[in-house]
Amino acid sequence: MNKLMLFTALSGSFLSSGLSSGALAQTSYADVITVTAQRREQSPQDVGIALDAFSGEDLIAAGVSKVNGLENISPSLEIESQFGGGQPSFSIRGVGFRDYATNNSPTVGVYVDDIAYPIPAMTQGVIFDVDRVEVLRGPQGTLYGRNTTGGAIKIISAKPTDEFAAGLVVEGGRFGRVDAEGYVSGPLSDDVRVRVSAATAHGGAWQVNRETGEELGDAEQYALRTLVEADLSDTVTALFNIHGFIDQSDGLGLQLFNDSVLGPTAHASRRETSYGSSPEFMALTGIAVDQHPFRDNKGWGGGLTLTADLGDVDVIYIGAYEQLDRTEFNDWDAMAAGVSSVYFQSFAEVMSHELRFTGAAASDRLRWVGGLYYSDEYLDESYQSDFVDFFGPGYAVTTPYQQDARTLAAYLHGDFDLTDSVTIVAGVRYEDEKRELENLGTFATGIYTGINFANGLTDGTLENRELSSGNVSGKIGLDITPADNLLIYASYSRGVKSGGFTAYNTLNPNALTPFTPEKLNAYEIGFKSDFAEDTVRLNGAVFYYDYKDQQVQSAVFDPLVSAIIGRIVNAPKSEIYGGEIELVWTPSSWITIGQSFGYKDGEFKEFTDLDTAATGASSMEVLIDRAGQSLGLPNISYIGYADIETTLSNGYSVGFRFDYSYRDDLTPPLLGPVYTVDDYWLANAQLTFGPGDGRWELAFWGRNILNAEYDETRNFFAAPGGVADIAAPGMPATYGARISLRY
Repeated sequence: MNKLMLFTALSGSFLSSGLSSGALAQTSYADVITVTAQRREQSPQDVGIALDAFSGEDLIAAGVSKVNGLENISPSLEIESQFGGGQPSFSIRGVGFRDYATNNSPTVGVYVDDIAYPIPAMTQGVIFDVDRVEVLRGPQGTLYGRNTTGGAIKIISAKPTDEFAAGLVVEGGRFGRVDAEGYVSGPLSDDVRVRVSAATAHGGAWQVNRETGEELGDAEQYALRTLVEADLSDTVTALFNIHGFIDQSDGLGLQLFNDSVLGPTAHASRRETSYGSSPEFMALTGIAVDQHPFRDNKGWGGGLTLTADLGDVDVIYIGAYEQLDRTEFNDWDAMAAGVSSVYFQSFAEVMSHELRFTGAAASDRLRWVGGLYYSDEYLDESYQSDFVDFFGPGYAVTTPYQQDARTLAAYLHGDFDLTDSVTIVAGVRYEDEKRELENLGTFATGIYTGINFANGLTDGTLENRELSSGNVSGKIGLDITPADNLLIYASYSRGVKSGGFTAYNTLNPNALTPFTPEKLNAYEIGFKSDFAEDTVRLNGAVFYYDYKDQQVQSAVFDPLVSAIIGRIVNAPKSEIYGGEIELVWTPSSWITIGQSFGYKDGEFKEFTDLDTAATGASSMEVLIDRAGQSLGLPNISYIGYADIETTLSNGYSVGFRFDYSYRDDLTPPLLGPVYTVDDYWLANAQLTFGPGDGRWELAFWGRNILNAEYDETRNFFAAPGGVADIAAPGMPATYGARISLRY
């Protein structure tokens, strides 16, 4: 039985037995969260899309202060910081893209107030004063400015209020960590409302240098946002959004887990790390030889949203500008030697315009959204790498480049009620994109080297590349409501992820051969239900993904110079399949229990790849057929929680929350079992107390209370005397207290 037939059979059995998944808000706030996943306000239970929705209160309770933390509260979502740095890798249902370079698009779109952040490093600011976060699974494109294969993460800020309101949350925790956020909101006049929000974080050094005893891990973050909402007329409203952040925190120290280089000290506590650079690298960058990893990032942006009610049609314009200045130093070998230290200096800016039209027709039986989208991205990056203590003198290397990306798209999406219980959903999108990589070169210390392999390390030429593509994507689906509080949906959707360039340091121009866009054909069947007098919510879905030209980190062989070249390539065909099931049970008014289970698996179907080990040994190209090889996905994700809240006789409220998450082991498909990231459990607890009117609340919390030792990623670097096997460790147990004030 092929996988598509298996998917169909599973779908039928899951739906007939009442199992499967969709998504739901994770806490007792589920009943009051409204989502805009389909560009109109709806209950999550009325949307034929697998999604999760979390309120701002949910995020505070879970300790989520940046987008990366969402992976512990949303099933089938993984977010990895590449080598512990500020370049995240997003994955939903196994659709992800691992790339430590800054220049390529993610498979998961991140939006803040409907503004796309297409450069992943831009997403690492603080999440604060939000109304809600929505995590949508599966290809998106017929409703959004950007096109993605994996899904979308939408962060929606709390809006200005008609009456004066203010709030403050201050939290202190283990290792001296202090976080605070607050807001002031209210009217300036009958037609103008404003909301000013701010957040900061300090301290928290939980790592230590195993040679010097220096502490590492202190945060120093600041963020500010001002929203001004103005009624320009009875039918036109403007929302101005000005925001910015500063992040001068320590970086993450990596851990050696293999003793081939340093002996038994490599197996020390995950809190122990090391770092260091060569004198040549110091001369090149100004980074001291004993400098610890750090960030000095600044970003700001502005947006204008105009909404006009023209009667039968609403017209919305969203214009935005985002800028990032990134300075980041990471030590990727976890040793005092200069084997692989990396220093990023990046300037990025994104300008975008979206014009959207929404309306209804045929007595509101037809609801439609159409739009035009344009964006222009610019990236100017230079990064230095320290290979001196492995390759020898002169190998403190600089790689500068610039990249422009222009995207123009048009989309149309509609829902039509065939009957009172049957709705057909359809959407289409066309996107035209052009990417230009310019002036990429690799320079050794004090010597211009370029990347022209014909001239070796002498006087090569800076390289330019161009990639243009036009792609059609879309969706067709069916929503059926056979009874009150029951939605069954089925859909086919096609998503496209942009192609790009492998912008790593290299001495060979073949490394810059573009990789093409990847395409994902997604088949999904799911249901959403509430029953037992709305005390039980059960949602589920199963999916099958037919993957074309999946983008994979690999290598190619250049016979002219007998060299193996690291490069992102396209695997012609692969597949992923799985599902989620999510349950919320409220057996009484004072307790809510939730459980979420996700499963996924996948393999290459057609992929002739380079066998790097055999090629290196023979100095000749040796290929390997990876058809049937696993994609190395963490198969199982499991999340659960219990919320208890009761009101005492004196009117005060007491609450207790216990939650936990499980992530299955992960074996990177092209690295091998040595670099398997073991599975792990995380458990958290919280106790709250405050008056029933919510004017203030005191909370005591613990995170990773069982002190699980775990890694987020693993990889390796060649080093003197062996291989430096490195891991990005997760935080140990932390605990603290929080006070929340509201007016």
